[in-house]
Amino acid sequence: MEKNSNQLMEKIISLCKRRGFVFPGSEIYGGLANSWDYGPLGTELKNNIKQLWWKRFVHMRDDMVGIDAALIMNPKVWEASGHVATFSDPLVECKKCHHRFRADYIDSKNCPDCKGDLMEAKQFNLMLRTFLGPVEDKDSIVYFRPETAQAIFVDFKNVQETSRKKLPFGIAQIGKAFRNEITPGNFIFRTREFEQMEIEYFTKESLWEDSFEHWRSQMQAWMTNDLGLDKNNIHELDVPKSELAHYSKKTIDFEYDYPFGTKELYGLAYRTDFDLKNHFKEAPYRDEEAGEVLYPHVIEPSFGVDRSILAVLCDAYVEEKERIVLKLKPQLAPYKVAVFPLLKNKSELVEKAREIYNHLKQDFVVAWDDRGNIGKRYYSQDEIGTPYCVTVDFDTLEKGEVTVRDRDTMKQEKVTMKDLKQYITEKMYAN
Repeated sequence: MEKNSNQLMEKIISLCKRRGFVFPGSEIYGGLANSWDYGPLGTELKNNIKQLWWKRFVHMRDDMVGIDAALIMNPKVWEASGHVATFSDPLVECKKCHHRFRADYIDSKNCPDCKGDLMEAKQFNLMLRTFLGPVEDKDSIVYFRPETAQAIFVDFKNVQETSRKKLPFGIAQIGKAFRNEITPGNFIFRTREFEQMEIEYFTKESLWEDSFEHWRSQMQAWMTNDLGLDKNNIHELDVPKSELAHYSKKTIDFEYDYPFGTKELYGLAYRTDFDLKNHFKEAPYRDEEAGEVLYPHVIEPSFGVDRSILAVLCDAYVEEKERIVLKLKPQLAPYKVAVFPLLKNKSELVEKAREIYNHLKQDFVVAWDDRGNIGKRYYSQDEIGTPYCVTVDFDTLEKGEVTVRDRDTMKQEKVTMKDLKQYITEKMYAN
């Protein structure tokens, strides 16, 4: 099926709800527009992506540390960063039906819903506002953070001094952000509550281009090697100067061919020293040995968790003659292995299968299934992306062998019980 198909998107959304990846938020109360809850399998997939990202970009590097900052910050942070004054989109409202739209998404002067006349565009601030404390007045106004980046900038001096990192180095964070989007949509692609995996990489001005190219290649490797995305579905867009954010001197968008069109997946920006100069009156970086006192410049690789999940699902979804299969990278799959007793009514098979299941659970996330016939169980695991299925049959009792079935090829292989864990490990990391 073509990737640019609305029908494909509907099938992916249906699979997500049916199999426990993503549910509509607050569904029993009629839902909440563009609110989504991750179910058991979606949570596993999401955590796998975040853990893999943290391992690659933090644990495997000597020039990176991480933080986990508060969602609500002093509102002066957002004044200094420019968000209070500039973080807005143009909004138009229909005079007839009063529906609201982003002005830059409307091609005509008429409402796309009822064809009524549209009012003049006004700027609409995207930050979600609330009140801190018992009194709801202007002095208690605070904002849910619209990005994770500013916490990194505000904490820069504390992090650098405690970690003793020298330029160039980076600070990473994974966390929620909130934007009061005018027109969210396309499932989990654009939501008001979302999660980011973000890095602020601090370097000297003279080295920013080298750092930018380094992170460009790192992001490309993450998308193709770690997420397993088809490189033909990924495109780079050099954002025109007229469309750059107020802090950016250069930005690249990594776009992906979603079923609803080619849209932004990730971003890579050169933020100059804008942020640190706005937050610190004096240069926050000192290197006594080198005699340096300066405002570092910043390269920002930004990764959306929810968009990562959506791209992975779109890329992995395959319809074959008799089955639907999610060909996820094994490291991303919610379950790495499923264990089946051949027959549910044979206690000796069930007992042995449980023994193997408990043994594998020490190292892998494992599914148990004893419902229906083996063929249906295989196809059920294919649909949620489980790479390997282990069937316990009478050969297991007599010879100590199980049957391991590969999700992608559907080939089956006999493996001894004592070699099973090593066999699965080698297969997983060979892909």
